[in-house]
Amino acid sequence: MPVAADSIQVLPDPAAFRATLLRLIGEAQERILIATLYLQDDAAGREVLAALYHAKAERPALQIAVFVDWHRAQRGLLGKTKSAGNAILYRDMARRLGSGVPVYGVPVQTREMLGVMHLKGIVVDDALLYSGASLNEVYLHVGERYRLDRYHVLRNRQLADSLAGPLLRVMRSDPAVHDLDTPAPPRTAALRTQIAKFRRVLAKARYHMAAGNIRRGELGVTPLLGFGGQGNELNSVLLSLIRRASEHLVLYTPYFNLPGPVRRAISLKIKQRCKVTIVLGDKIANDFYLDPEEPFKSIGAIPYLYEGNLRRFCKLHQRAIDLGLLNVHLWRHERNTFHLKGLLVDDDYALLTGHNFNPRAWRLDLENGLLLHDPHGLLRDRHRAELASVLAHTGRLVSYAALETIDAYPAPVQRLLKRLGRTRIDRLLNQVL
Repeated sequence: MPVAADSIQVLPDPAAFRATLLRLIGEAQERILIATLYLQDDAAGREVLAALYHAKAERPALQIAVFVDWHRAQRGLLGKTKSAGNAILYRDMARRLGSGVPVYGVPVQTREMLGVMHLKGIVVDDALLYSGASLNEVYLHVGERYRLDRYHVLRNRQLADSLAGPLLRVMRSDPAVHDLDTPAPPRTAALRTQIAKFRRVLAKARYHMAAGNIRRGELGVTPLLGFGGQGNELNSVLLSLIRRASEHLVLYTPYFNLPGPVRRAISLKIKQRCKVTIVLGDKIANDFYLDPEEPFKSIGAIPYLYEGNLRRFCKLHQRAIDLGLLNVHLWRHERNTFHLKGLLVDDDYALLTGHNFNPRAWRLDLENGLLLHDPHGLLRDRHRAELASVLAHTGRLVSYAALETIDAYPAPVQRLLKRLGRTRIDRLLNQVL
């Protein structure tokens, strides 16, 4: 659908994302629809939820709905003390302030390990605030640390309506989806039949839109849904974008764990002498990283598993690194973390998405994205400025040998990875992480 280039804004950092989100909520006149993996029970999450309740109190006719993953909302943080999760906050706020801000739990599977609701996008009236970020202190930079993502505001009624459609037409009314701010939501085991039917509905769901011609001052935006390993619209477009790159391809990914089709497509681009730039976080900038001084938990081995994947990939393509055809940039900034995703292709196509470019996103999670077709290069300078800002905190990898081997890892990580390698469980883990 045609969207005016001057109606698209690229936000620079998490603080701007937070300020824009709160401002949009405060100015809303008609609707606020939020799709996110989770809205955390912490200072930032409570601030956002309080802003929603305040907006509803000020303008009772305002339509508000929040959609989060069913499983993620009802557990504590990984590696932390077991708890009932963020749903406690939703119930407490509803009990104290009323039922005007429903938070819907969306179960994509019967178990979180098998898939989550990973849709992103915040619709406020005619505006769409799109980011791969969820809503908590680190994503919104409330406190000392932040987790960097990408942040775009697109103002277009048709686009906003398109993103709102599946939330209201498909999810809100489905028997598998339940309001989490009620005192006693059903147990997952009681929803198995409904979830199985819901998965079939999701596999066929699409964003509705009326296509038009791109005129002067406009670019084309196509919203995409993706779910499952077969007939996945988002995966198909993602692969097509990589394959059509002829001069330059930029890939942002937080975790180096590429699905086989993506890895092979990128390798083919390198062989065809297309310049490939991969921007990802250093293992220390991974959100699962544990300081060696902290008590070790198994989840702390994940960043090292990803680094091993990267080392093997770079070893395979060391010649391309030497020639400047493959440029791997590792992001690290103090104690902050990295969560960017997306593609830039030859200055005329871009993909904004929450898709992590890993097997889990490829086969298990419910994902979405925005395909930008920019034949006139209207966003080229904005994309380049965003990339330059990210690269300011990166170093280019000149050799695979610069990445640590397993023998340099902390002893508990070594023991765990060697045990996983002997049983080949590490390969299975790469498929579900």
